Parts: sequence; structure tokens; C-alpha cells
Amino acid sequence: MMPQPYPVTPICGACDGFAVAHITTGQTTPTGQRHTLPAVCPTCHGTGTTTRTAPAPVTARR
Repeated sequence: MMPQPYPVTPICGACDGFAVAHITTGQTTPTGQRHTLPAVCPTCHGTGTTTRTAPAPVTARR
């Protein structure tokens, strides 16, 4: 059986695929867990991937 090809999804160049990082606020809950805030990549909006763009058309010059 032949392996099935799958489309390669391009990784975001701004975050290298790590689209969301949780930053601790320094406070803790009564159970001892830390409060965190998510920081989302502004380029890919938290997906970690980018959309493919069509290549620019090539024009012949003389």
C-alpha cells in the first residue's frame, strides 16, 4: 500500500508554531495554583500556522 500524501501546513514565522504562551501573574489561588494570562501570537492569532499565499506571477522581460 502506498503512503497517503498529506498537505504540509506552514508554521508561523513569528512564533515558530508556539502560538500561545501562558504568563504567570505572580498570584496564587487558595489551592496553590498560579494565575496565568494567555499571550497569543498577533501574526497567526493563536493557530501556530499561516495561510499559503499564491506565488507572484512571473512575467517575461525582453
